[in-house]
Parts: sequence; structure tokens; C-alpha cells
Amino acid sequence: MANPRLHVLALGGTIATRPDASGAMQMGLGADDLLAAVPAVGGLAEISAETVSRVGSHSLSFDQIHALASKIRGLKADGVIVTQGTDTLEETSFLLDLLLDLNIPVIVTAAMRNPSLTSPDGPGNLLAAARVACDPWVRAHAHALGVMAVMLDEVYAASDVSKIHPTRLNAFAATQTGPLAALVEDRIVPMSLPVRDAIAGARAKLGDLSKASARPVAIFWMWLDEGGGLIEALLADPGHLGYRGAVIGAMGGGHTPERATETVYRLARTIPTVIAPRAGGGPLLRQTYGGPSSEIALRKAGVIWGGRLHPVKARVLLECCLRAGMSREAIAEVFDPFG
Repeated sequence: MANPRLHVLALGGTIATRPDASGAMQMGLGADDLLAAVPAVGGLAEISAETVSRVGSHSLSFDQIHALASKIRGLKADGVIVTQGTDTLEETSFLLDLLLDLNIPVIVTAAMRNPSLTSPDGPGNLLAAARVACDPWVRAHAHALGVMAVMLDEVYAASDVSKIHPTRLNAFAATQTGPLAALVEDRIVPMSLPVRDAIAGARAKLGDLSKASARPVAIFWMWLDEGGGLIEALLADPGHLGYRGAVIGAMGGGHTPERATETVYRLARTIPTVIAPRAGGGPLLRQTYGGPSSEIALRKAGVIWGGRLHPVKARVLLECCLRAGMSREAIAEVFDPFG
């Protein structure tokens, strides 16, 4: 049987850095450079490679990831690997998962250690991603698995993966669900299939976003003694500072400080506003606590419930909904299955 055809798309990031004259790491390596550091990949698959950009993932845009999804849809490949920076991997992989409905493995990988350090993890992560993309179980379940992230010999669902540490080698985890599979010796050990009903439902409602324009979304974090001053600044501006929607990183099971709650109510009446758990994942409460800043009151006031989605992922989904031109009611229907 012929080896599968894998296409590598390089976006930049730590995995693609090299030192400048001062010793500072700068973007510079392309897809061919990354593959040259991992010759074993050539024994796994028929490889093609393309350098899409040379930027840190902190500088990527929604439009760039939409264009990347279009490029992936047009490839003649049995699997796709995207290399990028770690700063926004949890967001870009989730956006790709919302945009792509494919029967081939699509894997996002990166590096925490740059190539100038001892034991950089980029080559190992790229090799692991290729092994996962070529694995028979993964290929047989590619549609059910959706877009995956492969980091440090573990495979995560894009909807669940989070960056939980800024610098550690083991910076990624899926705290709610755990990994989908692990790499051990020369094996891919399956552990679970993700529950993807909410993703599939969202994708069906979003439709084709390829020609839609961006709709910026703000995030407001709730914390001890927060009074909502930043939200007031948005509400006072005639153009809402350019934002078309907002996500509230709420306390506990979906609460805001009482002193900020009336401001949150006004925000929800002005632009679509989603509550997501400040803790990083849900599911949120819906009907336990009373009072003006409780989940019961916030939901009655028209705040959209983000369920189990991390605030940064809720922002990605809300931007897609707004890009699709959805009404507030339709957006709530998209978010509801997330818990």
C-alpha cells in the first residue's frame, strides 16, 4: 500500500524561529526547513510542504485562518499538518474545526522550545503529528475526531485543548476531557472519541463564511470588585469602539459582581454578549442561584450562555456567528448545545 500523502502548511511561530545577530529569536524558517530537521517523516508519508506565513501566532488574524481553511479544503492530500506558534493555537485550531468538515486528519502542532535550545520540541512534535496523521485508527475516525492538536506525544480535540502554561514544555492539556490518544513507542494508543454534536450543529448553522467580513469581539474579565468601567467605555462610544459582540469571562458557574451587573445587562441589550467561565471551562450553571448577578438573572436579561467553552473559544465562535450575520436568537441556539 502506498504511503499517505501529507501536506505541511507552515505559519511561523517558535517552531520556525532562528537567532538574529543579537541572539534574539526571529521568524525565518519555512516548511522545508522544518521538514529537513525531521528526516524520519519522509519514511512515513509522501510529503509536500508550503510556507504560508512567517509570523508569530500572536499576530495571526481571523481572516488568515479563514484563508487557511479555504486552502486546506482545496488540497489533494490524505492528511494536513499545520505548524504555527503556541500563543493562539487553542483558538486557531478551534476556528479550523468550525470551518472544516473533512474526512482526512487535520493536525495543528507547534513548539515550546525554540531551535537554539537544548532538546527543542518542534522536530518531535512535527514527527508525532505525521505519525498521528498516518495512523490507521486516526484515518478511519478522522471525521469523528475533527481538527486535532498534537503536542508532547498527546493528541487533543481542538474544541477542548488549552494552553495552560506560558513556557513549560507540557504547556497544553484538555482539562475537561483529557487526550484523544497518546504516542507510545511506535504506536498511537486511542483513548476516546470527542463528543462533537455541538460543533457539527454550529458548523451547519454558520454556513459558508468565505466571503464574510470580520466582526470584532471584545472580552471582559470579571474579578473581585469589578465595576464594569471598561464596558461603560464601550457603551459610551457611538461605534462601540469597533466591537460587534462581547464575551464576559464570568465568575464561578456564571456570575458577575453585583455592582457591574446593570452594566452587563445594558451591554447585552446593545450587542450580542456571551457569558463563558473564567475558570477556563464549563459547563456553567443555569438555574441554581438567585439574585441580580446570578446565572438565572443574567440569562433572563438576554445574556447568551457559553456553556463549557473557554472564553477565548467562545470569542471565536461568537465572531463566526456575527460574521454569518446571525440574530441574537440564532446565536443563542448555536451556543446552547455547548452546555
